[in-house]
Amino acid sequence: DPRGTYVCVMGEKKRPALQVYYRMCQNCIEVDAPTISGIVVADVIATIFLAVAVYCITGQDKGRMSRASDRQNLIANEQLYQ
Repeated sequence: DPRGTYVCVMGEKKRPALQVYYRMCQNCIEVDAPTISGIVVADVIATIFLAVAVYCITGQDKGRMSRASDRQNLIANEQLYQ
């Protein structure tokens, strides 16, 4: 524990005291470069996978009829509306 009061003494000269307060993290986890690079690579892969999944899901609407054709079917009997 490096906390405390330190004094430098040179011969008979006594310098002013220096108080050191060092707060150590007790629940810290040390992260090294391979861990950070693994997290970044996993994030990029997950983002690509999610983008492909969204593209595939939104591409499924090609088999439906367009809304314009639904509208045309409703207006086919114009004499009823006149």
